[in-house]
Amino acid sequence: MARATLIVFARTPAIGVGKTRLARDVGRVEAWRLYRQMSSRLIRTLSDPRWRLIVRLAGARPDPVWGNVQCEDQGRGDLGQKLQAALHAHADGPVAVIGTDTPDVTPARIAGAFAATRGGRAVLGPAEDGGFWLLALPQARARTVDLSGIRWSSPETLADTEAALGGAMTKLETLADIDTGEDLVRWRRTQRSARMSTIRS
Repeated sequence: MARATLIVFARTPAIGVGKTRLARDVGRVEAWRLYRQMSSRLIRTLSDPRWRLIVRLAGARPDPVWGNVQCEDQGRGDLGQKLQAALHAHADGPVAVIGTDTPDVTPARIAGAFAATRGGRAVLGPAEDGGFWLLALPQARARTVDLSGIRWSSPETLADTEAALGGAMTKLETLADIDTGEDLVRWRRTQRSARMSTIRS
């Protein structure tokens, strides 16, 4: 199998830019701090020799805390057009795209997603809010995928994406996105519960 490519969709962290729902709940400065922390941790954690890591960037420049990572511009259009362009551009092997809002993404989960594309299967990682935290495609399907007509940022996003992909598909475990203060509180509570369970065992 040709070397895989993992594409991370991100924006340059800046106060008052992006994460507007989170900023309404925790304040603009705290939302910036949290996004910078999440994006940095994710990009550094997922730098792995098993795949090529590329950040598709909305913003003027990469954040220095991301380290030495290859960056490309996201380009124009809605999210579907941007994702489709990224998949087409790197379809020289299996390709996966993720965002920076899902803190529980790990190298093991990414490796599992790429393994699941063998045999021509599309792979979706559902998010709790009705979207997805990962879309992975084998080379042939990445070259031709059409993501038009999907209702983005809605409870129907995952179902629309499944319909657009068609064909053989694997679903991964559902993970939490951090888009609001409520999401953040719920995720932190889950993390504390998991740590306590580990201590007890």
